[in-house]
Amino acid sequence: MSTGGVFPHPDSGPGAGAARRAARRTRAARGTGTLAFVESPVQLLNVLEWAHATRPGGAGERSGELTVVVLPPRDPMTRGQLRRMAELARDEGVAVRWEEARGGAGAPLKTVASLVGPLRRASRIVVGDPFSRYVQLLLSLARSERDGGDGSGGDGWGGRGIVVVDDGTATMEFVTQLARGERLVRWHRKGAGGARAALFAPISASARRRMTPSADQRVEVFSSMPVEPPEHVTVVRNDFAWTRARFGPPILTGGTDLVGTSLVETGVVDPERYLGAVASLARAHGATRYFAHRRESADKLHRITAETGLEIVRPDLPLELVARRGPIGRTVLSFPSTVVHTLPLALAGTGVTVVVCDVDPAWLTENASPRAQGFLSGVTGTARDVRRLAPAPSPPPVSPGPSTS
Repeated sequence: MSTGGVFPHPDSGPGAGAARRAARRTRAARGTGTLAFVESPVQLLNVLEWAHATRPGGAGERSGELTVVVLPPRDPMTRGQLRRMAELARDEGVAVRWEEARGGAGAPLKTVASLVGPLRRASRIVVGDPFSRYVQLLLSLARSERDGGDGSGGDGWGGRGIVVVDDGTATMEFVTQLARGERLVRWHRKGAGGARAALFAPISASARRRMTPSADQRVEVFSSMPVEPPEHVTVVRNDFAWTRARFGPPILTGGTDLVGTSLVETGVVDPERYLGAVASLARAHGATRYFAHRRESADKLHRITAETGLEIVRPDLPLELVARRGPIGRTVLSFPSTVVHTLPLALAGTGVTVVVCDVDPAWLTENASPRAQGFLSGVTGTARDVRRLAPAPSPPPVSPGPSTS
């Protein structure tokens, strides 16, 4: 009997195309890997800490399953630190995509278009700044692409998860606003944000829904901050285990270092009050070095060194890594900021004392948000393993003299 002829392929014939499409939808619904969006060096550091902490049996997120998308701002200092952090991430086997999302008129559209595919395939999304409009837009796009997987609608992620890693003290405000169902607004912002904020409000509301847990949506916060999560939000403690394993312990100088903040640049604290407080702290504690925040202006730093004699240090990495590598002072002074929570963890067991100086309400500008004082006090009051100081005395702000015209 002849055995010739052509046997049909098991994936051919009536209904095979529909079966293949259904299989593709099933694979897409499961998702593959983790996609992280970061815009600052600290966010990228905390993505690495999260990958280390959540590795099964201490092994963490496998390198091939994590892709970090860097959306750098225009600020040169931030970009430099981000490039150094990207090198460290690649050394850890993490895939890094550098997207010039703010590079020109067509850059945002090009970036968004290039990320639609990865957003559809990712089984988990990690965000470093839930207040970022860029990140909120991407989350909104991820939702629309996933509505049912086949255009059938719906409002879930199909079992996919979202993780928010620390972006400093802003994480505290994010969790509070999420618990209250409030609009996502940075703590130092005053007012509603104007016409642009109103136009963006639907996207922001959609992003907030994406970061609200439900039966189909897992939400995790990875934080070293003291946060009280809403119901169904999982909090994983960030103790900087990766940083401590990768760097140090540091050599201690025996002196005192002072850590700068961007409270002046964000319009919260009056510049003259801030400069006076820095000078007073430097004199009282014998500080010799000033570790500049990446957002501090060159003019302000020039005044600090001219008026106080402090050596300005521009870190090329987040301060947690710089301090862990050393050398670092035996005492580190700071105003209320993220580092009063993170440095004690990164420097655990090294003998370094972190001291935080409260901000006097008189230092605040007239444009500061009404929430500013309470928020800064909360940052200080909830810090563990630090020593607190009363606000440093500072001269009153300089007022213009009488007109001679």
